[in-house]
Amino acid sequence: MPNTLMKSNINYNKTKLSNKTKIALYQAMLKPRLIEEKMLILLRQGKISKWFSGIGQEAISVGVTMAMHAEEYILPMHRNLGVFTTRDIPLYRLFSQWQGKANGFTKGRDRSFHFGTQEFNIVGMISHLGPQFGVADGIALASKLKNKNQVTAVFTGEGGTSEGDIHEALNVASVWQLPVLFCIENNGYGLSTPTKEQYNCENLADRALGYGMESHIIDGNNILEVFTKISKITESIRKKPRPVLIEFKTFRMRGHEEASGTKYVPQELMDQWAKKDPIDNYKLHLLEEGILTEKEDAIFKAEIKAEIDTHLDRTNAEAAIVSTESNELNDVFKSFDYQDVKESKNTEELRLIDAIHVGLKQSMEKHNDLVIMGQDVAEYGGVFKITDGFVEAFGKDRVRNTPICESAIIETAMGLSIAGIKSVVELQFSDFVTSGFNPVVNYLAKSHYRWNQNADVVLRMPCGAGVAAGPFHSQTNEAWFTKTPGLKVIYPAFPKDAKGLLATAINDPNPVLFFEHKALYRSIRQDVPTDYFTIPFGKAATLKQGDDITVIAYGQAVHWTLNTLDKHQDISADVIDLRSLQPLDTETIYASAKKTGRVIILQEDSLFGSIASDISALIMENCFEHLDAPVKRVASLETPIPFINQLEDQYLSRDKFEAELLALLEY
Repeated sequence: MPNTLMKSNINYNKTKLSNKTKIALYQAMLKPRLIEEKMLILLRQGKISKWFSGIGQEAISVGVTMAMHAEEYILPMHRNLGVFTTRDIPLYRLFSQWQGKANGFTKGRDRSFHFGTQEFNIVGMISHLGPQFGVADGIALASKLKNKNQVTAVFTGEGGTSEGDIHEALNVASVWQLPVLFCIENNGYGLSTPTKEQYNCENLADRALGYGMESHIIDGNNILEVFTKISKITESIRKKPRPVLIEFKTFRMRGHEEASGTKYVPQELMDQWAKKDPIDNYKLHLLEEGILTEKEDAIFKAEIKAEIDTHLDRTNAEAAIVSTESNELNDVFKSFDYQDVKESKNTEELRLIDAIHVGLKQSMEKHNDLVIMGQDVAEYGGVFKITDGFVEAFGKDRVRNTPICESAIIETAMGLSIAGIKSVVELQFSDFVTSGFNPVVNYLAKSHYRWNQNADVVLRMPCGAGVAAGPFHSQTNEAWFTKTPGLKVIYPAFPKDAKGLLATAINDPNPVLFFEHKALYRSIRQDVPTDYFTIPFGKAATLKQGDDITVIAYGQAVHWTLNTLDKHQDISADVIDLRSLQPLDTETIYASAKKTGRVIILQEDSLFGSIASDISALIMENCFEHLDAPVKRVASLETPIPFINQLEDQYLSRDKFEAELLALLEY
């Protein structure tokens, strides 16, 4: 019998949905609610860690997910449990994830909802929030390039919309007309900060006008409105790819996370929103319509609770996770089956810049879906003209000019990788990577270790001083990235190495930062094999062999070394060009140090916290008894890089090297 004592506080408009679908929506909301209620008990018992509650917001997660196709990607946040349950992830796997056990998705390496799963086409968040939108752009771009007619849905809260990454990603999606459903769950508070202190517009959906983007405001507590409107919008996007911004009006009924509490929320506001509970009200509606009975409701709840208990028992019986140091280290990178492609006998004399141009072009031919992205890389050919002619050869889908937004483009590259497409991102100058630092060190670097998702991305990094470009266009900032596990760092000094190593970088399924010294672009020439070939990472080049001293260098410093030794033909030196900074060829370094007993390391970067410091420490720890003198490091001045030639010459380590070399030989 319909319930005649209480009326729903939400107005549910008539729809053409079947009763079966209406019941399915109710069951789908009920499941995450009952799981959460159980998890809150376990949290108080110390059986799970930090919990971010989505109680009161279930209609959004469930409605959006049920409107999506199973093969379409969803990028949820930490209050979107309904996404995971509606995609029918086995509960024991979720419970194992929250308890840090092996059946989870991150092998105990990350907690909560910080995970993804290709099996269920879900890409979890990172704590920095903003990158989600840019990654969604990349997945949607892959869908568009492959003509899949699919939608990518991504979530954030109203607090996250203040991040610059969000703006960048919305702009890119609009410019490229990417099929992304951007979902903002406006739940009133960013942790404890109310919306009036977060933004100064009436509705976040209004911002879409500035991006030239369609937007909608939806009652996030009304499951029928969410499901019917999102179903209509997603179907429209599949037919006409474009981004759409949705603002869901809702409320967070519990703390940001459970330890936060809700004392900062006025009680009358809590009471007001409690009356709009999406599950209680929808249940009343179904009872009023005669679609659901109290008996059926009790059966649904009993079945879900039994499922929860069964899966919890399975998780509780699972042993605590056990790993080894080698297991942990081996999962930082995706395994790479390096294919050694031998050099051809035919060669041509190329400058460094030409070798990179030819090598990149040959990789575009080898990988027919490889995408190049960057500022001015299309018709203009890039600021250094390395991609000149690429648009004519490969088309604008694969050679893409980007807005000035390093974060969003690096995140887009990550999304392309998730969807199975390789990409090369050109940073106009390596200095500008700071504007995209977060996705490099927190997304690209950590994804494989966290949830077995590689980042098949190469970042081309024009770098270095010697061209009077000043503090913002002259850095050689490789040490920022060799410090970060999960990134590979390559730094060639010669055209042949640049071509072969770039081919390997693109083949490698892991994130690679490929440093290209601007001062060497047009000043260094070499005979380079004309055909496609590869050079392995982690193998230094021994350019000279001798017995007196070992000189270790990379990049422009290699040429400073050779020029100095040309002036001192009597010095018998091993000259090691590292080429690969991560992985590092310690075998070659140690063998040479043990042979000569003296080591000097020359770099262009400043000294403290640098590659030279780490290599020096490694040699001292592993070769100490073979040394006849302390390891010497020679580096540039501990200042930003100045502009005018006189100051730049004083800054650089180039002119200090000769005296330090001779002094070490006399030690």
